[in-house]
Amino acid sequence: MSTKPTTTDLEWTELDQRAVDTGRVLAADAVQKVGNGHPGTAMSLSPAAYTLFQKVMRHDPADADWTGRDRFVLSAGHSSLTLYIQLYLAGYGLELDDLKAFRTWGSKTPGHPEYGHTTGVETTTGPLGQGVANAVGMAMAARYERGLFDPEAAPGTSPFDHFVFAIAGDGCLQEGISAEASSMAGHQKLGNLVLLWDDNHISIEGDTETAVSEDTLKRYEAYGWHVQRVAPKENGDLDPQALFEAIEAAKAETERPSFIAMRSIIAWPAPHAQNTEAAHGSALGDDEVAATKRVLGFDPEQTFEVADEVIAHTRAALDRGREARGEWEKTFAAWRTANPERAAEFDRVNAGELPAGWEEKLPVFESGKGVATRAASGKVLQALGAVIPELWGGSADLAGSNNTTIDKNSSFLPEGNPLPEADPYGRTIHYGIREHSMAAEMNGIALHGNTRIYGGTFLVFSDYMRNAVRLSALMHLPVTYVWTHDSIGLGEDGPTHQPVEHLASLRAIPGLNVVRPADANETAIAWREILKRYTKVFGKGAPHGLVLTRQGVPTYEPNEAAAKGGYVLFEAEGGEAQVVLIGTGSEVQLAVEAREALQAEGVPTRVVSMPSVEWFEEQDQAYKDSVLPPSVKARVAVEAGIGLTWHRYVGDAGRIVSLEHFGASADGKVLFREFGFTAENVAAAARESLAAAAR
Repeated sequence: MSTKPTTTDLEWTELDQRAVDTGRVLAADAVQKVGNGHPGTAMSLSPAAYTLFQKVMRHDPADADWTGRDRFVLSAGHSSLTLYIQLYLAGYGLELDDLKAFRTWGSKTPGHPEYGHTTGVETTTGPLGQGVANAVGMAMAARYERGLFDPEAAPGTSPFDHFVFAIAGDGCLQEGISAEASSMAGHQKLGNLVLLWDDNHISIEGDTETAVSEDTLKRYEAYGWHVQRVAPKENGDLDPQALFEAIEAAKAETERPSFIAMRSIIAWPAPHAQNTEAAHGSALGDDEVAATKRVLGFDPEQTFEVADEVIAHTRAALDRGREARGEWEKTFAAWRTANPERAAEFDRVNAGELPAGWEEKLPVFESGKGVATRAASGKVLQALGAVIPELWGGSADLAGSNNTTIDKNSSFLPEGNPLPEADPYGRTIHYGIREHSMAAEMNGIALHGNTRIYGGTFLVFSDYMRNAVRLSALMHLPVTYVWTHDSIGLGEDGPTHQPVEHLASLRAIPGLNVVRPADANETAIAWREILKRYTKVFGKGAPHGLVLTRQGVPTYEPNEAAAKGGYVLFEAEGGEAQVVLIGTGSEVQLAVEAREALQAEGVPTRVVSMPSVEWFEEQDQAYKDSVLPPSVKARVAVEAGIGLTWHRYVGDAGRIVSLEHFGASADGKVLFREFGFTAENVAAAARESLAAAAR
């Protein structure tokens, strides 16, 4: 085959085109073999994905975690073969057998891309629109990282300058999360972000005219993006030359994120399946696959056909990657020489280590004083912000209520923003009223690496965030959600704002650690433990939901055992404990007061504070038994939410003081009294449990 370029600005040979078409038949074959999947988009997107991986992006298949690499996000995760095939062609470690094992048990090629499972996959995608927000978060993180280590460098000259590329489909842009994230990206002027839209007019139900009629390009213009449309070739195929030129123009636009609309025909060039909804999510069928191969000049009798010269050509990406990384390392070495203190800081942050002496900065709160745990959290953030520069975050327009402002004089806002605290490398993120995209952007920030991220809103609004929170857990990402106004205790705002089912619902997410501290000192210990649990190793990290009160609660002496998730706050007096009272958050004080009444009656009573069920369950059985002795059958759990969490801890004789209905609009103290959250009611429940245990 000829290796002479067939275009002027883009080096595009017959081998390149053959590689693109090879990607198409591999997609068709992989879905046909397993009998399910999404072949059509992978077939039509093959020129775009190939152009990115072989002609545009700075990446090294031999070092998928290289700091200086461009990032690629396939938001349209159902078309996972779009990514897998490029990883195979470029030499990331996938081989033909992996494509043959597509969507089967134990394979490296699951139905949707999974971070940590397949080398080269930057994020887990599938729920539509999440990847768009992940990409926005990555672009934000890239700017903040630059501010940490190389803020004075001219644009495009820093080793920390790189691009984030994403491919989204019609479904991604219909999901509201992408609108939230795209609005944020435009406001932040993220010039390092390039989003390619696969405008194929097809969704599961058919032509997108069934559901969409707005002008998407004008919408993105309104968000403040640089917008381009790439016309297809006359035959309907994507045009690599036009696409390459559009991407280069996007990279040159440094003041705005870029949106490139690619008009494609799904399943091109399948003779009968192209431009049909069936090609979106079903195998083409043996006859249609064979017909497609004939159109493309492949042997219809062969499957997974890859010519030796094609794979040799595409694996040259390894050589280009090694060269690109080598050039970057020269720049990086020069930066290290010129910036020894920042280089030492980079090494610390990159290793996931915290600065020496940081724990000494944690505040200790005076016992006996009433402090809202949200206020205590704010004090912790302000204290740690001064010594942990990589820690940053903010709130979904509730910073004053969430107490999430780490530095009121430094807001993460682009150049040109009129606010006096605006700084492109600022500490405090203003996510706006965009809870869902905030959570997914936090995932992107964590995935990018080299910073530590948190974000806040009211606990009741975690419902808006749930899909992204679930993905945080699925990816083991060290993000911290700060959820305040954690119960009916918030008061007059009423049942729409009072979480009832949320604690149990969030605890049901595998891998999410929910932490509801009882007081200010537990809050400080919780923050310390969350930061110490940060890890860059996939499978060892976890997201945390820090659940905090609006109202003041009594402060107790600090107890380091709080980091174990559950511990004895007050021991029984006058003998072995006859009853154990378990509380979390603001309800611990009720258990403490009830204990006093029971002790006065001659009933030795232990109070256990359990800020985190998940942390407690990590402990060995001996420790758990020392906190909740199996011999003590009389137990009461008290929490201002549904009691679903607590049945396994109280047993058959136990009682749960919970809230099994929605709240009401009234003062928080009134609501606690009217709904039975009183020390008297907890003590009464304890007496019932004692009687039941004695039967």
